[in-house]
Amino acid sequence: MEFGFEVKILGDGYCGGFSNGLTMAGSDSVRRFKESGDGSFEDGLGHVIYVVSEADTEATRVHTEFQNNSDSEVTLELLSSFALKGVKTHRIYRLQSFWSAEGKLRVETIEDLHLEKSWSGHGVRCEKFGTVGSMPVRKFFPFLAVENFETGEFTGVLMGNAASWQMELICRETTELEITGGIADKDYGQWMKKVAPGERFVTPDALIARGKSLEEVCDKLVKAWHPDISPVDSDMGIIFNEYCTSWGNPDAANIKRLADKLAGKEIKYLVIDAGWYGLPDDWVESVGNWEVNADRFPEGLKGVADYIRSKGMIPGLWFEMETIGPHCKYYDKTDLLLKKDGYPLTVGDRRFLDMENPLVLEHLTKDVIGTLKDGGFGYIKIDYNDTIGVGCDGGDSLGEALYRKVEATRNFIRRIREEIPGIVIEICSSGGHRLVYSMLELASQASFSDAHETVAIPIIAANVHRIMPPCQSQIWSVLRAGDDLNRLHYSLAATFLGRMCLSGDIYDFTNEQMAVVDEAMTFYRKAADIIKYGKTTRIECTATSYNDPVGHQIVEREYEGRKLVVIHKFKGDEAALELPAKAIASFGALEGDFSACAYLISCQ
Repeated sequence: MEFGFEVKILGDGYCGGFSNGLTMAGSDSVRRFKESGDGSFEDGLGHVIYVVSEADTEATRVHTEFQNNSDSEVTLELLSSFALKGVKTHRIYRLQSFWSAEGKLRVETIEDLHLEKSWSGHGVRCEKFGTVGSMPVRKFFPFLAVENFETGEFTGVLMGNAASWQMELICRETTELEITGGIADKDYGQWMKKVAPGERFVTPDALIARGKSLEEVCDKLVKAWHPDISPVDSDMGIIFNEYCTSWGNPDAANIKRLADKLAGKEIKYLVIDAGWYGLPDDWVESVGNWEVNADRFPEGLKGVADYIRSKGMIPGLWFEMETIGPHCKYYDKTDLLLKKDGYPLTVGDRRFLDMENPLVLEHLTKDVIGTLKDGGFGYIKIDYNDTIGVGCDGGDSLGEALYRKVEATRNFIRRIREEIPGIVIEICSSGGHRLVYSMLELASQASFSDAHETVAIPIIAANVHRIMPPCQSQIWSVLRAGDDLNRLHYSLAATFLGRMCLSGDIYDFTNEQMAVVDEAMTFYRKAADIIKYGKTTRIECTATSYNDPVGHQIVEREYEGRKLVVIHKFKGDEAALELPAKAIASFGALEGDFSACAYLISCQ
């Protein structure tokens, strides 16, 4: 297996072998390039491609660069971030994802995907998949792993593209595959990029790792990230987010009531979610009107934020800064908005601000950064609740404009960090639609899902171990006054699979219920270093349905001679689960359907 690239230049011929429309790989463009040394390739026309790979912990970080040394403009229709040649594999692993159902593992063989070589090697076989739009985790994560039965080796790839992306598995003349991926090309994502004479275009990078198991490969990939975690957030602090308490109707009174209830507990952050702004009972349509709702917060936000701090917690605030609703004052200011085919791009009840527009950046600096500073907030939740789709006007192509607008969003997030040093940033996109490392490297935490009160939460929480560090994965436990002991154990134990985040009716809890929550927080603190630094060695889940899971799940994570074991029983589990005989600490009990327990075990 070797690193290579795929490129298609406008005007060059396509591959043949019945592949046109299936793949743009194997074009006349790529065949024209010849290796010239030092990782560079030249095509004799003044175009140079560099394949850049560098070791990054136990993974390799790879990207491709196109340099136009000719005296004519070149239009790229495809330029891969990576291409692995000569891959021998029998089984392919992917992670599917939809709203509130992230990370479902999909395992298929070469035969399942119909990727066996044709009898003569003439016809191209291709499996192409990806995501189009500004929600990069939709249908699939940008992840792929392959297993070689003969050697027992796994190879995994993780891309961080925050806009449209694609991956391809291609077979033609041999049984070995080519695996390639990067920005979604002209066919798949309507992407074309013009490169002027003397200019260079650099692709997003990809991470590649090898190991003896899927868990080992995934651990290497996620540990190759470089997240900019705030020093304030280095201790795995617990979050309380009031969204599932007020459901978009926060006010000063109920925030203070929560602060009183949580004072003196293990809670580090108290986050005010959607609905603090705009018109009463209209948080969705008022998105973008970042003026404090005076009916709900008659004295403004600073007094409430100060009250939260007086109770020993850091106040947080929710924004959805890239989109606007119909009651936003900017909704009809088309010069500030993204357009498609000349019309304001409207999706459901949202439109999109042009994050490259200086006037937009000026107003966001005032409305977002200014509000955070004036209120003394130390935490921001950045949400994003719809997708631009294939692209927008204003670039070399729809897909290229999309890529630029999303990069502008990333730049504004960097600006928030620069303007408010030490602020804790949470990335959210209707839960998990932006769980890619180019976004999460800018943040301390990320919402793992919107599956707030579903029984699928522990399944999703375990599955995203494969594509993000658990120390960044914010797992919600929504607590209800009517929850019995089993339900409390089930919900709270799921938070040990990432960052503990609580919500719900906690101010209505009895002393007995609150004692269970306190016990869970104490256990979480004991397990925090394993969650943060450890290696997930086992994810065993017998359930196939997220909505109606049957069976059980066992997750094990190890660090420095200690092991965290989290077990969830779903409906109708008949297995005789082996529980640890001796444990350093434990939480919960397996007592019937939808129950859970967790253990800390010494491995020495």
